[in-house]
Amino acid sequence: MKSHRSKAIVAVVIMGLSGLLLSSCAPADTKESLPTSSPTMTPEPTMTAQAQPVAGEYLTLSEYEASAANYSGSNVVLFFNASWCSTCKVARDNFEASLSEIPEDMTLVVVDFDDSESLRVKYGVTIQHTFVQIDDNGELLKKWSGSTTIPELIEQTA
Repeated sequence: MKSHRSKAIVAVVIMGLSGLLLSSCAPADTKESLPTSSPTMTPEPTMTAQAQPVAGEYLTLSEYEASAANYSGSNVVLFFNASWCSTCKVARDNFEASLSEIPEDMTLVVVDFDDSESLRVKYGVTIQHTFVQIDDNGELLKKWSGSTTIPELIEQTA
């Protein structure tokens, strides 16, 4: 997943720069809005004018930890998954294919089960493919397993 995200970031940066270069070369009266992303790429987190992430995101744990305060008031759900887990892969594929279905008030944080022992202990996570909804202070609100689609997540957090 990390290399996929890195490739997507590089592609977005390259496309953004080429769009900027192309638009700066056009005459002032013919400049048009150029696309900055491809429909086949996984969208990166939406940024506001102040470069602050907004809710309705699908993030890695490190991305979330770097700006957790920006998700205050959001339904934050930690998704403990493992690369070797077939059910986790189904869930990740479904989530990534339907990012636009994530409600604005939900932040889905992908947590590597194998590399996050302290979080597993904190929330009592004993198996991969576990979801933990937390409050703004990181306290456990709800824990469950089995969701593989955004609608299932929404139902659990309602």
